[in-house]
Amino acid sequence: MKILIVLTYYRPHISGLTIYAELLANAFIARGHEVTVLTSRHEKNLPLIEIRNKVRIVRAPVLMKISKGVVMPTFPALVAQLVKENDVVQVHLPQFDSAIVALIAKALQKPTIITYHCDLIMPPGLIPWMANQSVMFMNRVAAFFAARLVTYTSDYADHSQFLSKYRNKLQIIPPPVELPDVTRKQIEDYRKKTNPSGKRPVIGMAVRFATEKGIEVVLDAMPEILANFPNAQLQFSGPYKDIRGEEHYINRLMPRIHLLEDKGSWLFLGPQSHEEMALFYPNIDVLILPSLNATEAFGLVQIEAMISGTPCVASALPGVRQPVLRHKMGEVVPIGDSKALAKALIKIFNQPASYQQDPQEIRVTYLPDKIAAHYEQLIQEIIS
Repeated sequence: MKILIVLTYYRPHISGLTIYAELLANAFIARGHEVTVLTSRHEKNLPLIEIRNKVRIVRAPVLMKISKGVVMPTFPALVAQLVKENDVVQVHLPQFDSAIVALIAKALQKPTIITYHCDLIMPPGLIPWMANQSVMFMNRVAAFFAARLVTYTSDYADHSQFLSKYRNKLQIIPPPVELPDVTRKQIEDYRKKTNPSGKRPVIGMAVRFATEKGIEVVLDAMPEILANFPNAQLQFSGPYKDIRGEEHYINRLMPRIHLLEDKGSWLFLGPQSHEEMALFYPNIDVLILPSLNATEAFGLVQIEAMISGTPCVASALPGVRQPVLRHKMGEVVPIGDSKALAKALIKIFNQPASYQQDPQEIRVTYLPDKIAAHYEQLIQEIIS
């Protein structure tokens, strides 16, 4: 089978969405399919066409960027060409160009499956509001012409204003999660590099520095955590510099973070590779995901942490709370509640054994090959 995957950003861009798409593409290849990824050439140094792990990546040139979106004049022509070449189309939402893909696929009688990752919530202002409305309109058009919509959990679907309108087309499929195999020596070498003084306990965050991630909630919780555990350290894995649209937010919080950095209580690790993340999780005592709104729908990093043996604390957002509730490896706290976050972390630090489960049992639920098989079954149902 020939499968076309369409999304705005792909590797080397790092996000939960790009990791999902890459793992699924590789799993399809391993199962004997041909896969083409159509995405944006979001950096000018990227090749227009590239083969990576047998996946063909086609990048549409970007004329200009608008907030987190891109303008790609040649995109419709590329869609028409690639849809003709493939048997089925998988589109990742939210995506402004999704309606173009779904309309062309419908005209060429090729089934479209939408994978809906999260709602789009833009910052305040007239232009962001207009951009948000435009994207939502295009997504609704795409959903109308799509054969099926896939999302991670019923919990998120029940609370999503967008997904609730397409219940008759909705399919629940867990996300693919996989980490590279690493040795104990590699884990120990990583610890010596990132935590040479042996700070403990270590709190991990694996996000980009963005408004919806609730970083100020963590900052408000740190005084109580440090009062109980003076040697605690927060390690921040992910981009935190030059993030488009987040400049004001970063500048507002940085003075408070610098005070913690001076005490050794906060460490920025920057963006890390997939292998580095496999070393990161065993070297932290808990992962936190204090996200604030529906732009977070699950939090793949929670599963990555759990299959590494590390518990999590997540906010009670629909979907985001599901990994902890399902696998009993952590605590769920009210959204935006810094006192509850501190209390949950202190509880885990004092009773770590209470939050351990069999990582292998969790791992098999999210194996990319298993998730690809779910998509295959869905495609066969559509075709038949």
